[in-house]
Amino acid sequence: MKKLLLFALAGAFVAQSVSAQEAEDKSKRPSPPATVKETIRGGVSVAIDYSQPAVKGRTIGKEIAPYGQVWRTGANEATTFTVSAPVTIEGKTLPAGTYDLFTIPTDGDWTVIFNSELTLPNGKPTWGAYTYHQDKDVLRVTVPSGKSESFMERMTFLIGKDGVVSLVWGDKKVNFHVAKG
Repeated sequence: MKKLLLFALAGAFVAQSVSAQEAEDKSKRPSPPATVKETIRGGVSVAIDYSQPAVKGRTIGKEIAPYGQVWRTGANEATTFTVSAPVTIEGKTLPAGTYDLFTIPTDGDWTVIFNSELTLPNGKPTWGAYTYHQDKDVLRVTVPSGKSESFMERMTFLIGKDGVVSLVWGDKKVNFHVAKG
């Protein structure tokens, strides 16, 4: 009887913990979630789910998104990039699907990485770049970093109908081109 009671209490505790996690209001995080979706030429749907870190007076490349290191390209859970059909990115093929999106920022070019990891061994989504595995990279492209037209406090992705994807943050702007494959 004691074992049955302990088992029931343990089950109730686990259920309450899971319910509390599911109830978390992610919009109240310091880096709130955002999603951008667009249908580009050729009818391909492109979506990016990410969290928006703020600059908060820090220097991109030093205190945040350190130059020369793999970065999660956002905050919290890894940013995901989804395409509904095969595409080319900067002329290189990427199959339809969902990928974790990482970058390696530098003062000039940024390497944009599409990685197939998506979940940890425990089934939870990848978190940041802490568990990044290069052997899961599906595609890497290198693109120039430019200066944004105006300062953007929160990191923001934009997708144009022409397939230009822009990461704009602080005084940085990084574009890459997506086209139907």
